[in-house]
Amino acid sequence: MLAVGSAAYAGAGANKDEAMAMVKSAVAFIKEQGADKAYPEITSKANAKFRDRDLYVVVYQLDGKVLAHGANEKFVGKDLIDAQDVDGKLYVKERVELAAKQPSFWQDYKFVNPVSKKVEPKEMYCEKLNNTAVCAGIYKL
Repeated sequence: MLAVGSAAYAGAGANKDEAMAMVKSAVAFIKEQGADKAYPEITSKANAKFRDRDLYVVVYQLDGKVLAHGANEKFVGKDLIDAQDVDGKLYVKERVELAAKQPSFWQDYKFVNPVSKKVEPKEMYCEKLNNTAVCAGIYKL
């Protein structure tokens, strides 16, 4: 029974506690290693520390520029302040505005799940670190 439960869990998406723990780990890593070393590690597909199933870390500068992206390195260096979800929500703009006002928060929007490849409702947990927002999100099915 235990093996079946573990296999089922392995296929399930991440939960809120896991997202929060991953963000806290990423914040500590950035503080310890510095941005120049940490951001490439967070983005690297070889580093499983910041990627688990459908959960991954993203770091935004508070102007909307992507500094690290655990699911798609093509976003790094891009200004996504005007990015919209399928409902037209300016989710990056909202995210950096929230980060400018509070030390941590949850945000709802829709995004492509890297596992299912489908647009799904997502909840993103972020913590402000200096002039950045360090985030990881879960998909709500």
